[in-house]
Amino acid sequence: MLSFYKILVFIHIFSAILGMGPGFILTTVVKSGKNMTELRHSYSIRHRLHIIVMIGGILLLLTGLSMGFLNPSLFKMGWYVTSLILFLAALAIGPLVLSPRSKPVKALLESHKGEEIPEEYWNLSKILFRFENLENVIFIIIISLMILKPF
Repeated sequence: MLSFYKILVFIHIFSAILGMGPGFILTTVVKSGKNMTELRHSYSIRHRLHIIVMIGGILLLLTGLSMGFLNPSLFKMGWYVTSLILFLAALAIGPLVLSPRSKPVKALLESHKGEEIPEEYWNLSKILFRFENLENVIFIIIISLMILKPF
């Protein structure tokens, strides 16, 4: 019979796949738009994927902390504490950095008339994507720490 801890590990890993996997392609999805109609559709798809990412992220945090409370020695492991700190930092990047930079992009998508993508979009999205790529690097570091447990 599976222990509760093993069930948490299973949910944790499954959440990482479902939550982080789509998160790595959020930027790629919107880069495929060649005109405003395609770009708006790409952002619609991105929004739906982001919901999955948020659910996965919440489950990751809850299961990760639950495993720590069930096995308190994890809080003494450098890889666990570092991963937790990086994950919390990545979660904070969303509302503190990404959200303010995505609002002008969303406003532009709603207000722009015509099919040609305006130059302003490219400038705004470049900044947004830079921070999204930083967040992806953080998640790659977290995944590496979880797999390798180097310290």
